[in-house]
Amino acid sequence: MPFAACQEKSCMKRVSLVFPVYNEEEVLPLLYERVHHLLDQLPYETEVILVNDGSRDRSLEMMIRYHQEDPRFKVIDFSRNFGHQIAITAGMDAATGDAVILMDADLQDPPELLPQFLQKWEEGFQVVYAVRKKRKEHIFKRVAYFIFYRLLQKISNIRIPLDSGDFCLMDRTVIDAIKNMGERRRFVRGLRSWVGFKQVGLEYERDKRQAGEVKYTFSKLMRLALDGIFSFSYFPLQIASYLGFVVSALSFVAMTIYLYKKLFIHPDEPPGFPTLITVALFLGGIQLLSLGVIGEYIGRIYDEVKRRPTYIVRAAYGCSFEKEKA
Repeated sequence: MPFAACQEKSCMKRVSLVFPVYNEEEVLPLLYERVHHLLDQLPYETEVILVNDGSRDRSLEMMIRYHQEDPRFKVIDFSRNFGHQIAITAGMDAATGDAVILMDADLQDPPELLPQFLQKWEEGFQVVYAVRKKRKEHIFKRVAYFIFYRLLQKISNIRIPLDSGDFCLMDRTVIDAIKNMGERRRFVRGLRSWVGFKQVGLEYERDKRQAGEVKYTFSKLMRLALDGIFSFSYFPLQIASYLGFVVSALSFVAMTIYLYKKLFIHPDEPPGFPTLITVALFLGGIQLLSLGVIGEYIGRIYDEVKRRPTYIVRAAYGCSFEKEKA
């Protein structure tokens, strides 16, 4: 049906908005104001799920107050910090909408774009993801993102759209498919691509953070990048094999050259100690690199085998939710 075709409660679809929150007390008032204003304009039943990912500031207190002021705002409070991707997962688990929209709480993803997402959903697309055509961030971060997305697309077993983050709309069918995946190391934008269905991208300019400090530090971004690469590509393991083949070939060539020189050019030349040390260090480095790559995959297998809960909910406000989620 068209975007605003039905205004009656009896025929309204339901839309859920999910925001992971970690120490965002400075931006939450602006987030509440902009989202609250938007909800009143949408021709849908709506709910907003705020996932408190172990915040140490006043974020939880503020979110509970918003819930008391407007029951459409619901709160999930983690027992500790479990990470951005896990907070998104919890929001998806709790969402009851026919469509679920994932956004960051720092307002770099503008809520005012949601009508465009919903229009594409009404046209029949089951995943509508945002594509960042421009970032208002420093040059180093822009270059790092540019390289990562192109490297990931090159080596991934599936096609993950370039420059697309977690900002997206997913139909209930897609949400249910992702919820059935039990893996612990979550890379939601990769899972979103893996499940398939009818998808489309919408370009937008990513805003700068509206207030507060950046929560995704370089180390967290690196961890997220590694989760994306190791979850959706066997290429690191293949590199170890390729390096082994190349080193073996070079070693054979070097041995042949050395024997030729020893037998026909310099038969009295003593063995070269520096050469032996160089070769030993080179081979040792290759072996350690290969073990590191294998260790990354084994570590992920170890996490899956332990079967610990992905997250633990301390309290939920406005929504029925399990205390623990396996």
